[in-house]
Amino acid sequence: MNISNISINLKKDKIIIKIRETANEQEIIEELEEKLPELKKLYQEEKTPIEIAGKTLKSEEMDKIQNTIKEQIDVQIEFETPKTLGLHSIKKAFNKEIEDSKTKFYKGSVRSGQKIEYEGSLVILGDVNGGAEVVAEENIVILGNLRGLAHAGAKGNKKAIIAANLIECPQIRIANIIKENQINAEEPIKNYAYVGEEEKIILE
Repeated sequence: MNISNISINLKKDKIIIKIRETANEQEIIEELEEKLPELKKLYQEEKTPIEIAGKTLKSEEMDKIQNTIKEQIDVQIEFETPKTLGLHSIKKAFNKEIEDSKTKFYKGSVRSGQKIEYEGSLVILGDVNGGAEVVAEENIVILGNLRGLAHAGAKGNKKAIIAANLIECPQIRIANIIKENQINAEEPIKNYAYVGEEEKIILE
């Protein structure tokens, strides 16, 4: 029996397209193309907006989904992904005992070219974009997506952690340990980094 990767539900004021969390980009696009005729039938006079929900999507996946739908239907498309920012997405980080430290909250996203440093823990209430850098002597928690450089435990604390809604950066640093991060759309979402027993950074 084939597992459906996409479900379409008609609500009062919008259409919800829910994507299975484990579906990869190819599966999403192929099934979306199959279901577009069914979706198109829902549109007669009114252009009910579409909301894409379920899986946390990368920006390239969002673009492909949007382009696939707009080729057939001229409609407003919204993604739930940016609205899911919050501690529930990075709750794994809090299953591990974390030492208390002074904490600085930074409101908003960190833009390319910006660098934020703090002698305690940093909580970023937004994204860390590519080309941006956040450095903390203790932990780094990002309520958005991490695409730039994050260096936790900057003065040698190997117990520091990095947690984000989505870790999508090429490199992670904790204390003096560096890990290159291969970004693969087919791999499970990573949102938590810590130093394991062999003094290697583990990404989960």
